[in-house]
Amino acid sequence: MSDPTQPPVEPTNSGPTNSNPAGASVPPAAPAYPSYPAAGTQLPAYGQAPAYGQNPATGQNPYGQQNPQDKYNVLSIISLVTSILAISIVGIITGHIALSQIKKTGEKGYGLALGGLIVGYLGFVVGIFILIGSIALLITAANVGVSQF
Repeated sequence: MSDPTQPPVEPTNSGPTNSNPAGASVPPAAPAYPSYPAAGTQLPAYGQAPAYGQNPATGQNPYGQQNPQDKYNVLSIISLVTSILAISIVGIITGHIALSQIKKTGEKGYGLALGGLIVGYLGFVVGIFILIGSIALLITAANVGVSQF
C-alpha cells in the first residue's frame, strides 16, 4: 500500500524505447511543488462552501452579523431622542459630538445626529420665543394689575 502523502509513482517500462535504446530504467521526474504565498496572506479555504447568506465577493458576515463599520453611533441616537423629548440643549450638544465621532470613526448615524441637531435647534428657538412671550405676558399682566389700584 502506498503513502497517500507521496505523489504517485509512474510504472517503469523495462522494454527498449526510442529515447532509451539500452533499456535502462529512468527515474520519474520530481513533482512540481506549489509556491506558497508570502507570510501574512490568507490562504483560501478549499472544499468549504461559503456560510449561509455570506457573499464572498462583498465580504458579508454570515447569519446577519454586523460588520464593525455597521454600528450606529450611540450619541446620534441620544441626540435625536432627547431633542424629540424637548431636552433641546442635550440634543444639540450630543448631536455635535456625534457628528465629530462619525467623521473620525466612519460609523453609521449621520442622519440621526443631523436630525437631532435640527430638532434640537428648532426646539431651542421655540423655547426662547415661548420664554419671551411669557415674560411679556407677565409684564403686561403686572402693569394692568397695578393700574387698577
